[in-house]
Amino acid sequence: MGDGEFLRNMPQGGCLEVRDVQSEHDKRNVAIDKVGISGLSWPIQVLDRMNGTQETVANVSLSVFLPRDYRGTHMSRFIEVFHEHRERLSMPHFLKMLEEIRVSLEAPRAFGELSFPYFIEKKAPVSGQPSIMSYDCSFEGSVSQSGGSLFFVSVAVPVQTVCPCSRAISAYGAHNQRGIVRVKVQLGPFFWLEDLVALVEECASSAVYSLLKRDDEKYVTEHGYDNPKFVEDLVRDVILAIPRLGEFPWYSVEAENYESIHNHNAFASAEVSNSGNGLLTHYEDDHRR
Repeated sequence: MGDGEFLRNMPQGGCLEVRDVQSEHDKRNVAIDKVGISGLSWPIQVLDRMNGTQETVANVSLSVFLPRDYRGTHMSRFIEVFHEHRERLSMPHFLKMLEEIRVSLEAPRAFGELSFPYFIEKKAPVSGQPSIMSYDCSFEGSVSQSGGSLFFVSVAVPVQTVCPCSRAISAYGAHNQRGIVRVKVQLGPFFWLEDLVALVEECASSAVYSLLKRDDEKYVTEHGYDNPKFVEDLVRDVILAIPRLGEFPWYSVEAENYESIHNHNAFASAEVSNSGNGLLTHYEDDHRR
């Protein structure tokens, strides 16, 4: 087709009609639970207790439920909507973003997950030297056309643990190691990520720091020795401490130690539901039914 013929065939208004393949009817009668985008790296802003907001980079996954009679979804709309909300991704606003995606794509349900590093300035315990710690965080959520929604916040906190058994049976010293505590809470009361991180660190043998001078290293070593913790102790202490931040409908805690004298890691985990009559672990809840 030459330029002249192309222009003669162009409709009034200057735009050719482009076939919408994704919206075509599908006859295979198979619904798709989730379809969307993943692995998207995007700059975002999240709330920061000290500075108001913090800029970071998220790994993004967004999807919707696709009814059986639709051939496909419109992938570009995920990014269009997400880009508009990238600077307002507080915990409640995340669900508003998902609802806009759901409505835009005429989907019964929409889902989203953001994983991002969150940076906190932290001072050494004795010298007071400031440095930056990075904590892996994530937001996960879903919304439905019935009005239901779910939202979860996760944070991974590096800690130090000293083995109580090693300390008890050794003439001097005790083996210690760095570990990770992963906490996931269902949206309830508002809280700052900084407060959740501090709560977890208080439950460990010692916190972990990016910068320590000699006096700080002495303090961290002795403080850890005076507070030995198994992974079981760590999980139980964090489980019991989380209600200090408010009443969450559900939360989970997992601790993993990178064992210094074993060729394996040690881990423990527990999930808790708030029944309204006190906290129940999922195991206890199952056995009371």
